[in-house]
Amino acid sequence: MSEVSAPVADATGNWVDTHAPSWLQPYLRLTRFDRPIGSWLLLMPCWWSAALAAGVAHDVSQLPLVIVLFFIGAFVMRGAGCAWNDITDRDLDARVERTRSRPLPAGQISVVQALAFLVLLALIGLAVLLQFNLFAILTGIASLVIVAIYPFMKRITWWPQVVLGLAFSWGALMGFAVVLGQIDLTAVVLYAGSIAWVIGYDTIYAHQDAEDDALIGVKSTARLFGARTHRALALFYSLAVILIGAALVLGGGGWPAWLGLATFAVHLVWQIWRLDMADGAMCLRIFKSNRDAGLLLFAGLLADAVLRSAT
Repeated sequence: MSEVSAPVADATGNWVDTHAPSWLQPYLRLTRFDRPIGSWLLLMPCWWSAALAAGVAHDVSQLPLVIVLFFIGAFVMRGAGCAWNDITDRDLDARVERTRSRPLPAGQISVVQALAFLVLLALIGLAVLLQFNLFAILTGIASLVIVAIYPFMKRITWWPQVVLGLAFSWGALMGFAVVLGQIDLTAVVLYAGSIAWVIGYDTIYAHQDAEDDALIGVKSTARLFGARTHRALALFYSLAVILIGAALVLGGGGWPAWLGLATFAVHLVWQIWRLDMADGAMCLRIFKSNRDAGLLLFAGLLADAVLRSAT
């Protein structure tokens, strides 16, 4: 394999480039530890769900530990998912300008090495999952089916972002499974709202590669919506806010939760207003800003859980 460990096109100057040992850098880039935004976005529905479920239970005693475990689990499982994605997409990545310098298409590591690192991360994720109740463990394992099929969806459907939403929103179910030991209508509606949010932000992300995707035949909602993207985002972001609001009603959320949802909604409106689809750098910045949107909602849900537990 090549000894060169060049960073990928959209990931330069971060801690991996400047501080990680050279032999480890390709593995950290493979699993996106140099670009943790995906891990944060995977984490947000987990934290939303855990906080809302703790509010329903009027008990936050276990919430700090659950928050920490979800943090660790989201980062390692996002890494494992990225490794799987790059293994399945290595030939396509070699044909796209933004991804051709990723470790696998660039020849920095082999498929066998990537698989071995994937297994290591999956084992860490399993260790985290085993800290929860049996229902939550089985719920977490069930998500692996969606994770496994996601990389192939862009080859067969214009809506791969829906499948990504099913996978990245799974945490909206996990919080209730962990805290309450069940998945009720509140969790399902929160899950649906998160899916709509994911479809929106990943459409923005996919606009970076729309031209290359068209050349190689990869499908996405960015290509499907095209010039209608702003209207599509208004639809899906509105659905996200409405459905999450419905989950708050079902879960008995108080004013801090509604304040969190309001600031979340304002952030989504700002994204639509600011988006320039022709500006790849702008698309990436707005996509990344969804971590902040998610944290605003989480802050409201967390404050609400704390207040409800005190009554």
